[in-house]
Amino acid sequence: MGGKVLTAMNVVGFDGCNQPKEALKLMLDGAKSKIEECGGTLVGGHTIETPEMLYGLSVTGIIDPNKIYKNNTLWVGDVIILTKPIGLGILTTALKADLIDTSKIEEIALLMSQLNYKASCVMKNYDVSACTDVTGFGLLGHMLEMASDKFSIKVNKKSVPIIDGALEMANMGIIPGGTHNNKSYIEDKVEFASEDAEDIILYDAQTSGGLLISVSKADAPALLAELKQNGYENSAIIGEVFARDKKAISVI
Repeated sequence: MGGKVLTAMNVVGFDGCNQPKEALKLMLDGAKSKIEECGGTLVGGHTIETPEMLYGLSVTGIIDPNKIYKNNTLWVGDVIILTKPIGLGILTTALKADLIDTSKIEEIALLMSQLNYKASCVMKNYDVSACTDVTGFGLLGHMLEMASDKFSIKVNKKSVPIIDGALEMANMGIIPGGTHNNKSYIEDKVEFASEDAEDIILYDAQTSGGLLISVSKADAPALLAELKQNGYENSAIIGEVFARDKKAISVI
């Protein structure tokens, strides 16, 4: 949203009965490196015993109130850029079922550990009207937030970057419950020019997904090129903003 991280505190639930202390150290070291990567300082935290492990951060930062990127302040005529491929929910579900190999596990871990920090800094140099991240509500769920009740977004599904292997797992029925819930919740607000079974991936719940950036057509090519130069190799223009039509989202 245009903010700057200052400090962060760990919030950890750790299964000390079944996991070695070395695992906790790896979690905390990895988190510290990511906090520092985006300019923040770790100032402590809280750790409790839990049967199911969890990790999060309590973050403090600052923002210029006149330069806040909201998620629903689009401009008609803008295009939408997605900075990371989708399919993480499906592939992490496949991981739990031991259906993917080590190289694929490393690929999705690397993708999820890539911060949106650099992308958020890069976009400040361009005519960006709105921005949000793609997480639990999936690609179309977060697009629905962007459209609000004022805009319609046309999505070209062939342009949407998808992680290799995700469609294969989806076709095998390896789909998380959250993805099905997303579809049930918003499918009446989405219109498809033609539907097929693989469209479920557009609803897939992501963990540490990329950014959806609404930017002017004139600035889009340069922004896309700079995103790729900064490590977001899968960035792509996937849609366009229009005045509100019958449906909030149309997929072609």
